[in-house]
Amino acid sequence: MTNELTGKEVETVRDLDYLKLLAKQYPTIDSATTEIINLQAILDLPKGTEHYISDIHGEFESFRHVLKNASGVIRNKINEIYGNSLRESEKKALATLIYYPTEKLDMLDINEREVDDWYRIHLFRLIEVCKRVSSKYTRSKVRKAFPKEFAYILDELLNENEDRINKYDYYNKIIETIIELDRAKSFIVAICNLIQRFAVDRLHIIGDIYDRGPGADIIMDMLKEYHSLDIQWGNHDMIWMGACAGNEALIANVVRITSRYNHLELLEDRYGINLLPLATFAMDTYGSDELAKFMPKGVEVTDKNFKELEMSAKIHKAIFIIQMKLEAEIIYRHPEYEMNDRMLLDMIDYKKGTIMIDDVEYPLNSTEFPTIDPENPFILSEEEKSIILRLKRSFMNSMRLNDHVKLLYSKGSMYKVFNGNLLLHGCIPMKDDGSFMDIVIDGALYQGRKALDELDRLARQGYFNNDPILKEQGLDAMWYLWCGPASPLFGKRKMATFERYFIEDKVTHEEEKNPYYRDREKIEWIDKILEDFGLDKDSSHLVNGHVPVKVVKGESPIKAGGKLLVIDGGFAKAYQKETGIAGYTLIYNSHGLNLVSHEPFESTQKAIIEEKDIVSTVMVLESVRSRRRVADTDTGFELKSQVDDLLQLVNAYRQGYIKEIIHTAYENK
Repeated sequence: MTNELTGKEVETVRDLDYLKLLAKQYPTIDSATTEIINLQAILDLPKGTEHYISDIHGEFESFRHVLKNASGVIRNKINEIYGNSLRESEKKALATLIYYPTEKLDMLDINEREVDDWYRIHLFRLIEVCKRVSSKYTRSKVRKAFPKEFAYILDELLNENEDRINKYDYYNKIIETIIELDRAKSFIVAICNLIQRFAVDRLHIIGDIYDRGPGADIIMDMLKEYHSLDIQWGNHDMIWMGACAGNEALIANVVRITSRYNHLELLEDRYGINLLPLATFAMDTYGSDELAKFMPKGVEVTDKNFKELEMSAKIHKAIFIIQMKLEAEIIYRHPEYEMNDRMLLDMIDYKKGTIMIDDVEYPLNSTEFPTIDPENPFILSEEEKSIILRLKRSFMNSMRLNDHVKLLYSKGSMYKVFNGNLLLHGCIPMKDDGSFMDIVIDGALYQGRKALDELDRLARQGYFNNDPILKEQGLDAMWYLWCGPASPLFGKRKMATFERYFIEDKVTHEEEKNPYYRDREKIEWIDKILEDFGLDKDSSHLVNGHVPVKVVKGESPIKAGGKLLVIDGGFAKAYQKETGIAGYTLIYNSHGLNLVSHEPFESTQKAIIEEKDIVSTVMVLESVRSRRRVADTDTGFELKSQVDDLLQLVNAYRQGYIKEIIHTAYENK
């Protein structure tokens, strides 16, 4: 719509009907113009801060701390406000109080005569920080975030200038009364939570919340409570989504990886998955020899824990053999996946103890396959069938897991285009010549953005559809997303899991990456991707996770002339030896784009007691002379559209096409 409504334009029924609907919300010229003024004011505010985090992999303590300190945003605000007026120790103490208010207040060790002074000093300091971090939001938005019990007080303290003569005593009296009524602790917790809330306007999770670390469920609980976020699915998220939806091969993968990293309590105790039938079967079926490759990673074996770890190893081996059989069924159903080379159980010479891969014969390091019939190696035994059916019921009926998976569907997708940037966990599968790779889906060829859109739809179909045929189609696509050669979440020609377990020759362990990873430094490749997603190649960025950046080997997270940013720096402890750091995050605020690298996080306890923040290094990627405003964002585009519509409505009122509705005093009653 244009800003002027001509007689010819209102003859179109659609426009006039729409304006009549809009008039129900804004029934007078005054109400419409008031909203226009409000929206125009919002457009001129600085854009909110966006926080990008990738590849968390269950490391909930590190994630929680990075979430609380907003990758250094809060500490920067403290420095801006207090500069040299506070000692470094005082600024550290104030930052820790903001991150962990309840814990710090419980540790407060000050005598009764001094405690009121401590409260008074810190309340004033916290109010100043809260004022600063909330200054880029409308008063209405700030009010909506207030806890009800302190809403009026917070509104007064944050929006009044205590230096004004008439307000000075009033402002101080509020603080004194809070302390006198023994409400200081509760008020401090409330205002610290507000500071954390206002420090970041939008959180982007670039995939892989699950696997490796112990606390993916805790992370999901935190994300459920977060005020504004989106999630780009990672391959490790996809296996949990598919397992919850009932894909038997992905259920086996989830149990295998969880046992591999010794976190079976996550399944049993926190998601309520019954592993007893599997554990009993594994202990009865598999011997104690040839388990070295299946012992949990990152755990020192001692006399005390040997029996427990041995049981985990047997579960690990048993479920992997089940997984191989189940995956063969999917590969057989889908020749278009071109994954026949992953059906390895019929390539084993069970008498010789060797396997043929790519016309080369390799010895196996274990020949114990008690549930495999060499004549029919892909057939599940009756016990294996019973176990997988029980696991399937347990996964599909886990209320907590379904709650978390529904959040992944509600807030998540294959990719996100937001404020001129493309957020994508893995890659866009490409050929050697830089063209997009074909992905065959239901007999049709898809590439680039269209392929991701179709795979996104199928992943939802696999969880939500009740038609058995359509559901199976969606579930199989979810498995392909986990490990398929053209999967944008996986990005490799094969997943060499069997080879890593059973073959010592490391040549077979190699997983050839998609050409995207080899040539993503090429600007023209990234430009092609950005344009496919409707983005301006000169100003937009592609943000990836998935493949850890090996900083210790000199690799940079900034690629293709700054157009591609890879922020998987090793959140998971399992990766930190090869990366040399403990993760990257990205901050995009009104001043520009900053890449933040983090040193390993020791523990929440040390962060609280010793006030040890994560050591972070900020690299300014882009800095703008004039601050970006809401008008420059996706939200701004929507608000401008609303302003245009309201201007049309005002013109329609003034030109007589729609009449104002002013209720009488009686009607208002």
